[in-house]
Amino acid sequence: MMKNKGPTAELDPRALILEAYRMEGIAPEDCRSIYFDWALGLDAARDMKADTAALLCHHEPSEPDHPMTAVLREGLANADAPKRRGGRRSRV
Repeated sequence: MMKNKGPTAELDPRALILEAYRMEGIAPEDCRSIYFDWALGLDAARDMKADTAALLCHHEPSEPDHPMTAVLREGLANADAPKRRGGRRSRV
């Protein structure tokens, strides 16, 4: 696995997002899967919304039409969405 040594190294230490931008013909579904893997690998103390915004600010100017840019935009927009809490256990 490639390590990210660029300006986004702290935000994307496993270089998942960076590599997605380098893949030719990558599909939006693949970008969503990569973003999900990136989010699951974040340190719990990090602010996912801030990190997503920073990655978007870094990549969007040079790749505005890339599927990963769209996924980062979606991730940022959905960061404030209400979260489901509880489920059956909280109702019983």
